Amino acid sequence: MQRYLILAVVGFAAQLVDGALGMGYGVTSSSLLLLAGLTPAMASASVHLAEMGTNIVSGVSHWKLGNVDWRLVGIIGVPGAIGAFAGATVLSNLSTEAAKPIMAAILGLLGMYILLRYVFAPPNVATARRTPHGPRFLVPLGLVGGFVDATGGGGWGPVSTTSLLSAGKTAPRTVIGSVDTSEFLVSTAASIGFIVALGTAGIDWWIVLSLLAGGVVAAPLAAWLVSKVPAQVLGVAVGGLIVITNLRTLFSAGGIQGDAATVGYWVVAVLWVGLTTWQAISHQRSAKAARLEEDQEYAI
Repeated sequence: MQRYLILAVVGFAAQLVDGALGMGYGVTSSSLLLLAGLTPAMASASVHLAEMGTNIVSGVSHWKLGNVDWRLVGIIGVPGAIGAFAGATVLSNLSTEAAKPIMAAILGLLGMYILLRYVFAPPNVATARRTPHGPRFLVPLGLVGGFVDATGGGGWGPVSTTSLLSAGKTAPRTVIGSVDTSEFLVSTAASIGFIVALGTAGIDWWIVLSLLAGGVVAAPLAAWLVSKVPAQVLGVAVGGLIVITNLRTLFSAGGIQGDAATVGYWVVAVLWVGLTTWQAISHQRSAKAARLEEDQEYAI
């Protein structure tokens, strides 16, 4: 029972991050499920089955708050579903020995991308509540995002959200809300792919329900926090956590053990803590400067 309560907390935290950043649920949950001993395919299948429920709650919450562009949802979500089904089929046909380091590498790279993204290139600020992007940009983005999401146990947000935010043409809240909503199509297609390839015999439904319960509780709160949480600090913290979580598998696959592995853990941990602290201090200074500027304008 304690294990499932912990997984519910993991689901809550992962959805809170996902709703605030537009990414992070899959990569966070899958990383921890791999640590718990699940095979890559079963970890990804469990996460995507749970995400089907959290995506509905998250999508409705974002829709009620006016964060969803339904045209964007349709154009990116359908090819995302196709890519996810293909990715689930590929991962299901890989042996556990081959799949585990591949999945850890994908998750680790996604974690590093999230971390570096929020350190060196925070999302551009735009105000358009309807995306100007067309199918030429969104369809390939959806296909790649869906495939990476299924094979890596997560990745829809890091691929789709960051690409749309980098373009700087759509309001961040619209990007996050629309990508979160379209993820229901991706999660459903990936789940169908895993069930077709693996069946349901190996799925621990208590794991799915635990992740789902935590995520459903967090989804409405996450949708509200999307404009409240300092995304730069959260992005760095979550990205580093994902990298560290997958280091053990990566070190093992690369034959790094003993003192070398310990030094590697410490180096990454120190860099992670340092970058997170620096980002928090920078955010505080920026907020303070903005308040002072606002006070001076009122004084004039």
